[in-house]
Amino acid sequence: MAGKRVLIISYSYSHQTRNLLKGLVKGLEEEDVELTWERVNPVQGLRFPIGTIPSTVVMMLKTFLRQRYPIKSLNPTIFQQWDLIILAGPTWSYNPSGPILSLLDRDGKKLFSGQSVLPLISCRGYWRVHFWGLRSLLKKCGAKIICSPIVFSHPTPEPWRTIGVFLKLAGKDPEVGTTWFRKVYPKYGHSRKQMELAYILGKELGYDIMSGKKPSELKFQAPIGTETDL
Repeated sequence: MAGKRVLIISYSYSHQTRNLLKGLVKGLEEEDVELTWERVNPVQGLRFPIGTIPSTVVMMLKTFLRQRYPIKSLNPTIFQQWDLIILAGPTWSYNPSGPILSLLDRDGKKLFSGQSVLPLISCRGYWRVHFWGLRSLLKKCGAKIICSPIVFSHPTPEPWRTIGVFLKLAGKDPEVGTTWFRKVYPKYGHSRKQMELAYILGKELGYDIMSGKKPSELKFQAPIGTETDL
């Protein structure tokens, strides 16, 4: 069986994307996929949590306007041909994160031109605008986009997950203690069940890749995660 080479390139602000990818990577590797994982690092570290309500509002406005955050240089060995590139990161105010936008601006054409790219999105719930914008930017870089992205949505129902994420960014711990809010917002981010699903998905994806399935034939349920996954 011919070896298959997959590059994962990711940015994770609050470790939610990273935690999902750990499961995905384990599943891929168990199917003998040759895997390289490159992490995008901002030049200046971004604080999590942000710490105050005013600074959180300011950052949300900046990210809504798609502000870029400069990133460090990538490992030069990743600029080669891959069977598949998985581009992973969080949704920031309906958009790809600032570091991922900087990656596309600076290295997009060199890294993605002619490559099959599968987006993986970690989000509160509003992922479609993120995906549409990311797909447009990747196409400008010459990438071949897989139509169906991998999307993991925070499983807590609205409006509690929006309120909970805002409070978490502002330096609060809404999921801690015995307040009434903890009953409707038991956990920030993704659930343990979703981490397990990421591993299963990695094995399924690895099997498909090693079996010679074309990237354009891959399909994924979106989003992965419901209120019952808590």
